[in-house]
Amino acid sequence: MRLCIFTEPQLGASYADQVKAARTTEEAGFDGYFRSDHYLTMGGDGLPGPTDSWVTLAGLALETSRVRLGTLVTSATFRHPGPLAISVAQVDEMSGGRIELGLGAGWYEAEHQAYAIPFPPVRERFDRLTEQLEIITGLWAVPTGERFNYEGKHYDVVDSPGLPKPVQSPRPPIIMGGAGPKRTPALAARFADEFNVPFRSAAEVSRIYRLVDDACVLAGRTDLPTKSAAITVVSGRTDAEVRRRWGGEVLDTDSGDGAVIGTPDKIVNDLGAYVEAGATRLFLQLRDLRDIDLIELIAAEIAPQLT
Repeated sequence: MRLCIFTEPQLGASYADQVKAARTTEEAGFDGYFRSDHYLTMGGDGLPGPTDSWVTLAGLALETSRVRLGTLVTSATFRHPGPLAISVAQVDEMSGGRIELGLGAGWYEAEHQAYAIPFPPVRERFDRLTEQLEIITGLWAVPTGERFNYEGKHYDVVDSPGLPKPVQSPRPPIIMGGAGPKRTPALAARFADEFNVPFRSAAEVSRIYRLVDDACVLAGRTDLPTKSAAITVVSGRTDAEVRRRWGGEVLDTDSGDGAVIGTPDKIVNDLGAYVEAGATRLFLQLRDLRDIDLIELIAAEIAPQLT
């Protein structure tokens, strides 16, 4: 079982906050430090404001030395596929080959409106995601000295050298995820090295994994993607500490929405259900990435019982 710390800086965090969290994550022995790709908070004032995911990861690549780094997940609506392929390859080189690209269709309409980003209908977003995956993987795969060409409905590539190349061979791992019943599993079967289910109960995670397995069978793929889950963790050494982090007296410990809440022994038991569902990597989401003590608590009292 591999454990990653997953953060959502758009809720309120500076670059300095993220450096401290990433360094603590590395020092505590976690497998990875991942962040969301959002430009607008979903609650509160979001101060000091959003930070760009790939600009941030470039900085963190130089601030860390071992921990895996990536997005969960980059929105395909935010960037054109060619520049994104260049950015990811460059940050992979800066990190010494520690980058993973999570890529999704995008979903949060309000942030698109807030920052003048086009937000097409869901069918078109998935069509664009498909073409982005074809282009990014194609650019990375074309041999040095040759040219890559692509003609799609939304994007065309003409005579591209496909440079720079990532450090990792054949390419950085691609993470896809979600809960969609058809297109998401089908795309994962074609392109993903890892499939992630975010914020669902263990039973729902197991059901979605089966959809991905079925899609891989239809695609003739035998090397199934690694399976992972993103889960919010609210823990403390005592019930009072848990309530302080939760923000209320009543603890909703059976919410079924991908949150595990309680003291370390309960957290271990609840996360065990995701292991039984088939997850081999867990992304543990912190509600406040500046809560360094929680990272250290998970490392000291929860991770050893899972790994």
